Amino acid sequence: MDTLKTIEEEIKKCRKCDLWKTKTNYVPGEGNENASIVFIGEAPGKEEDLQGRPFVGNAGKLLNEMINKIGLTRKDVFIGNILKCRPPKNRDPLPEEIEACSPYLLRQLNVIKPDVIVCLGRFSASFIFKHYNLEFSSISAVRGKVFNVECWGKRISIIAIYHPAAILYKPQLREMYERDFDTIKRLIGRRVRNSTLFEYM
Repeated sequence: MDTLKTIEEEIKKCRKCDLWKTKTNYVPGEGNENASIVFIGEAPGKEEDLQGRPFVGNAGKLLNEMINKIGLTRKDVFIGNILKCRPPKNRDPLPEEIEACSPYLLRQLNVIKPDVIVCLGRFSASFIFKHYNLEFSSISAVRGKVFNVECWGKRISIIAIYHPAAILYKPQLREMYERDFDTIKRLIGRRVRNSTLFEYM
């Protein structure tokens, strides 16, 4: 039976694509196995590769800040990426890399069974939307909208927002980003699993 730990151990032995040859560390993802909300990015960056942890660079600091603003901490959520190894020079993930690596993410989701999935950026949104048979045209077209699907015997919510790196690159998007996190806060406010984690309600 899968657990986040057993999946992590598999990831750290993975040779399914060539990225293992150029990475410093695998970045399996981290967080609460009972998380009500999961944040999914596309791939580790330089700092993530060095530390073996997701979203620990400048984009990660912004993500932490936004998670804190909705009343949670990293320990309350799960944070991961589609790819578990850094692509050289932070290039975009290749289709064959996504195909090879994404089953790990889907298994992690099956362990956690979250109520809310937040897609960070276009690659994450494109993959998750396709997996759940949702139409995806562009990140700007779906950004901030809530899509509900049936999974794990319940209704879950999927929302795509810009990758935090995009907000650092274009600070004028910050206000919109905060509104998107307000939407996320409302979603998790309606879907309390461990009520002690959500004292702001």
